[in-house]
Amino acid sequence: MDILGIPVLSFITFFPLIGVGAIILVPKGRDSAVRLIANAAALLEFFATLYLLAGFSVAAEGMQFIERAEWIPRVNAQYLLGIDGISLLLILLTSLLTFLATLSSWDAIRERLKEYYIFLLILETGMIGVFVSLDLVVFYVFWEVMLVPMYFLIGVWGGERRLYAAIKFFLYTLFGSVAMLVGILVLYSHYHTFDLMAMTEQGSYLAPAMQAWVFFAFFLGFAIKVPMFPFHTWLPDAHVEAPTAGSVILAGVLLKMGTYGFLRFSLPLFPGASRQFVVPIVVLALISIVYGALVSLMQKDMKKLIAYSSVSHMGFVVLGIFAFTPLALKGAVIQMINHGISTGALFLIVGVLYERRHTRLIAEFGGLSSRMPVYAAVFLIITMSSIGLPGLNGFIGEFMILMGTFTVNWVWAAIAATGIVLGAGYMLWLYQRVMFGKIENASNEAISDLNGRELATFLPLVLLAFVIGIYPAPFLRIIDKPVEKIVRIVNPGFYEAKTARDPGTSTPGSESARGGAR
Repeated sequence: MDILGIPVLSFITFFPLIGVGAIILVPKGRDSAVRLIANAAALLEFFATLYLLAGFSVAAEGMQFIERAEWIPRVNAQYLLGIDGISLLLILLTSLLTFLATLSSWDAIRERLKEYYIFLLILETGMIGVFVSLDLVVFYVFWEVMLVPMYFLIGVWGGERRLYAAIKFFLYTLFGSVAMLVGILVLYSHYHTFDLMAMTEQGSYLAPAMQAWVFFAFFLGFAIKVPMFPFHTWLPDAHVEAPTAGSVILAGVLLKMGTYGFLRFSLPLFPGASRQFVVPIVVLALISIVYGALVSLMQKDMKKLIAYSSVSHMGFVVLGIFAFTPLALKGAVIQMINHGISTGALFLIVGVLYERRHTRLIAEFGGLSSRMPVYAAVFLIITMSSIGLPGLNGFIGEFMILMGTFTVNWVWAAIAATGIVLGAGYMLWLYQRVMFGKIENASNEAISDLNGRELATFLPLVLLAFVIGIYPAPFLRIIDKPVEKIVRIVNPGFYEAKTARDPGTSTPGSESARGGAR
């Protein structure tokens, strides 16, 4: 499947760089042309990923659209790309959020415009590259490529403490990357290839002790990126100081790199170690859920509140992944998409107020619903989406995670459920303080409602919140096969045990029974 004679995965990975080249050629001072090119490149990239969706087969086993070529023959590293349903949904999310991020930057960014959009488009290439890579060296290259543009987006276009936040983000994630690189080298010494598919199919896993060490090396890289408690301290600083588009991409896509790494590498390559460390990892996930929610309740800055809420929401995703049941795993993947939609929209909502008032302090607002009725409606829908109201996207993911986890350990599910209650508390309290009551700050008297461009930015996210919340079946079908494959590796005997207990309902992925051996 090609686009313009170019294999489709290579096309969607590197197309944003064509936009970069076009921006470089624009003469100095032509800011409108730069904005138009950046937005057009991001929009075309989104349409290209929809073309990918059109050719994807939900019934096919294994990876699709595979591209393979020699790269570094001496070490058997290949240019190897391919996707499954999990990758596909994350690629679609990435291209959509990148386009909305470029659109939201139209008036917000005034200085160094060319450099800003260049870094944003390079970042998109790095993110897409991570999701399509099936060779560990190619994966690691794209993983590192993401660091540099995000560092500059925070460090150059961020707030007052931007340098501190950018360096902290860079050092944390670099530390995790180096640990993961050591793990990759150990895997190569065992398998003599960097081909992820060959490693998974070969199945001759590392010895238990070595598997545990390598699992831990990968875990550090992914846990920092999620981020899980206690590796989360870089996140609030990065979110608060980043420009709005940087926060949207950071929350919407970059945090998913860690949980994607658990699904793509940790569980299939280290099934024994994944089962061995499931209890400490689940404990960290539960702490993340409760701690992130409690800290969110105490925040005075809207961005920091949403940042800590991400720690809580991503804790749900990690819990779903390490429950090892199809229901919880599918819930985790859907929740990754939901978090990108809801939290991305929340950062855009804060960005709208910041552009008008240049403050994010909750105490500076109040009574805005009377001056900004359209904004209030969008804010309310996304708030309800974030707290998991039935009929909106957040409900589906959290419900599946809790149900899938409950069949394994009801205590884990009960503790996680407290995060939902706390989440409703801090989000509704935020909405009440910002939108209701009388306007007591004179600066809010003349504040304007959403303009056409801002409304267009929110519409796709609001629409997706309803579509996933009302009819999630198409999204779940896309991830059926890859989730089934992961469960068969990390939870062997699950489907057989289910069939033995209930011979009449042996279809994989529709379980409601207790998880298999652990």
